[in-house]
Amino acid sequence: MDQSTDRLDRQIGCRVRDERRRQELSLAGLAQRSGVSRAMISKIERGEASATAALLGRLCAGLGINLTALFAPDAAASGPLVRHADQPVWRDPGSGYLRRTVSPQGVGSSIEITEVLFPPKARVAFEVPWLIRGIDQQVWVLDGVLELTIGEEVFRLETGDCVHKRLDRPIVYHNPTDATVRYAVILTMEERKP
Repeated sequence: MDQSTDRLDRQIGCRVRDERRRQELSLAGLAQRSGVSRAMISKIERGEASATAALLGRLCAGLGINLTALFAPDAAASGPLVRHADQPVWRDPGSGYLRRTVSPQGVGSSIEITEVLFPPKARVAFEVPWLIRGIDQQVWVLDGVLELTIGEEVFRLETGDCVHKRLDRPIVYHNPTDATVRYAVILTMEERKP
């Protein structure tokens, strides 16, 4: 494991732990909500495990947050401009997909943009939908072919195609080709009620 991966694993673990504690959830409480074992949550919180995107998705669903919250820079706000070199990048250890958080963080926007490079033949399933807080998602294919299965619907997206969905059903991302697909994910979150 390289130093940047180790540092990011620790950051993700701290974010999961801090959010769990903020919500006054025990390890057992988050395990029950997310379907992830207490032992695995504990390893992630201590930065001892590199969680896959699917596992992080289950934890985020249990916490009512989105993945971007785990990858945001440590600073409270990055300002209205974030340079390409400063955008957090994470590689899923399960599928190898590369995720770049494009949007400036901490600016109070309910819109978030992420760029994804999805390897040939890769597949990632988010079986637990984000039901606690409404999240709308648009996926815009910038280059390549992506298959999305949303609940029972299957969409084949090619370069330039865009699909909108609410993250209230299981979703599977699949690259059926021998070439990397590049796409943007644009999220819009409902505001949390105080």
